[in-house]
Amino acid sequence: MKKITGFPENFLWGGAIAANQAEGAYDVGGKGICAADIHAYNPNIDRKALRTGEVSISEIEFALKDKENYYPKRYGIDFYHRYKEDLALMAETGMNCFRTSINWARIFPNGDESEPNEDGLKFYDDLFDEIRKNGMEPLITLSHYEMPINLSLKYGGWYNRKLIDFFTRYCEVCFRRYKDKVRYWILINQINLISSESFNALGIPSDMVDLEQAKYQGIHHEFVACAKATKIAHEIDPDFKIGMMLCHGIVYPATCKPEDVLATMKKNQMQYFFGDVLLRGKYPGYSWRFFNERNITINMEPGDEEIIAENTADFMSFSYYYTKINSAENSADLHDTSKNPYLKSSMWGWDIDPIGLRIALNEYYDRYEKPIIIAENGIGALDKIESDGSIHDDYRIDYLKKHIEQMKEAVKDGVEVIGYCLWSPIDIVSCSTAEMSKRYGLIYVDLDDFGRGTGKRIKKDSFEWYKRVIKSNGENLD
Repeated sequence: MKKITGFPENFLWGGAIAANQAEGAYDVGGKGICAADIHAYNPNIDRKALRTGEVSISEIEFALKDKENYYPKRYGIDFYHRYKEDLALMAETGMNCFRTSINWARIFPNGDESEPNEDGLKFYDDLFDEIRKNGMEPLITLSHYEMPINLSLKYGGWYNRKLIDFFTRYCEVCFRRYKDKVRYWILINQINLISSESFNALGIPSDMVDLEQAKYQGIHHEFVACAKATKIAHEIDPDFKIGMMLCHGIVYPATCKPEDVLATMKKNQMQYFFGDVLLRGKYPGYSWRFFNERNITINMEPGDEEIIAENTADFMSFSYYYTKINSAENSADLHDTSKNPYLKSSMWGWDIDPIGLRIALNEYYDRYEKPIIIAENGIGALDKIESDGSIHDDYRIDYLKKHIEQMKEAVKDGVEVIGYCLWSPIDIVSCSTAEMSKRYGLIYVDLDDFGRGTGKRIKKDSFEWYKRVIKSNGENLD
């Protein structure tokens, strides 16, 4: 009888960032403006308020001309110039995997060019070489909220079917250029996150179309693009591992009342929907009922269903930060913030649920039977530098420890978890709030919410802790 007691020897222990939150250098090397570059920092933001992330054409045009407000993702932590230093620091933990993204707008500044930008390609050549030099397997995301803004203004983002060709051209360029440097690819970051990151995810201006209709039509175009890109990837190199990625959004029923359980099932189905298409290869029956009840029409062209069926992803990945509850009364509200009375929350209002990670891993593996990489997991907090320069982040260690414990239990359950990337190995600009003070890193970066500071890198207590975890292959979590 097979007995699993811990993580496999070749387990990928890593960390994850995104180009748009870290690189900076938004106007260097021929890079174009991308979707994330128009997210201004708001010092009066309500940290616990869930945003829709919707952006209008006028708001885009304003941001492109604005000289008064601060746009943190244009500057990040200057990873573009400091990646050698940063990767060397990360390598000290023993990480053997590093996830980042290619900024689409560095390769095709406007998105619709026929030829790529060589300066952008060269930067990622050097970056991937450095990742490998430091003993880490690159896990590369091709679309992580970095779509060229021109594709929104000129085409309406993913609502326009032309995006399929633009994206697959970009993918093919990257697959061919980096085939000897990158094996693991995630095509689209958190493809299901079309509510709170609406514009970042799809690039569809909110005042251009019927937004709900446009979102699901855009998602269909992304499905076709992913399938075509997967086909191209496997033709270039059959050993490529192509992944799809979700933001974990499965909710618990608020009570055992049948109406609550049914409403929760229906809500969860439309979270599974994205994986069902990209991992199982077809639109499930429940999705057609969902569309019919909302008068949503999915326009398909001949061959769409076949290409999706024939080119499913090789592995699944997902981000995991929190869970939520659901009742029949609030089921239609995608932005519902009902609190689970059994869980504590972060100061950003995210319920902390380590056991939920074990549940998620089992449910996804039971459903898809594909290898799983946890692409993001971490907690944002306000870290304090002590008078002696140390940073004691016991709260982060506690969070990560409890989640890794539950991940290990899932491995014992028989789930094929092949990698874990904590978010993030180094402080970067927050995706949702554009704050620098919402820190996730094992390494502190001395910059404030307006980019002021020395930029100095400082190891937190969690840095040494993660080093012990990796050295013991997850056995020593103290």
